[in-house]
Amino acid sequence: MLSEHTLDQLRALRLDGMVRAIEDQATSTAAHELPFDDRLTMLVQSEIAWRDDRRVARLLKAAKLKVSAACIEDINWRASRGLDRGLITALAGGDWLRHARNLLITGATGSGKTWLACALAHQAARSGFSVLYVRAARLFDELQVAHGDGSFARRLSQLARLDLLVIDDFAISPMGAPERNDLLELLDDRIGTRSTLITSQLPVKDWHTYLNDPTLADAILDRVVHSSHKIVLKATKSMRESAEGGACGALAGA
Repeated sequence: MLSEHTLDQLRALRLDGMVRAIEDQATSTAAHELPFDDRLTMLVQSEIAWRDDRRVARLLKAAKLKVSAACIEDINWRASRGLDRGLITALAGGDWLRHARNLLITGATGSGKTWLACALAHQAARSGFSVLYVRAARLFDELQVAHGDGSFARRLSQLARLDLLVIDDFAISPMGAPERNDLLELLDDRIGTRSTLITSQLPVKDWHTYLNDPTLADAILDRVVHSSHKIVLKATKSMRESAEGGACGALAGA
């Protein structure tokens, strides 16, 4: 076992994962019997795993997911929601994020839009992507405040850098001209470089009418709808198994 002074030096170097592994090895007879190279490899692997876990925990905390425990492993595929298992599996793989494609999830109240969006956002964070969840009404309120205090450009820049922006409950209340303009600017900064996930009770085909401005509606929908993945949820029963503490429970609580 290394001296406490040496362990403190490792901590000062922020090698906490390695310190934990050293402490574990000190109580393991099997570890003592391994060659030096093997023990060192185990220490390095422990440090990498520790850093990966910390990074995922930071990403999940920053995501501010409404349903933090939602994850794709807990989807109840027996529920008749019109879910395409192949599409969900492909989305979980993250290529849509790497290619900066959007995802639109629509369905009636209680169909599980928010839960599915959070599950996919959770998976994105676990894969190393930066994520933020926000309800549409709150997002537009924040942007209006940003106009007033002069921080609008900075806030747009922050949102533009997110790998995945989840906008929940879009089109749930009337949208005025300021909100339409802000949405266009937000999407324009992200098109082709970052992914946006939008959930709505309103079918996508009705979004143009909802936006109530043909010119801006064309511009907005051109940036968010074309080449996007679309999921229409149909059922009303729970999408996930009713038991708590699913596969993502431990990560969500990190």
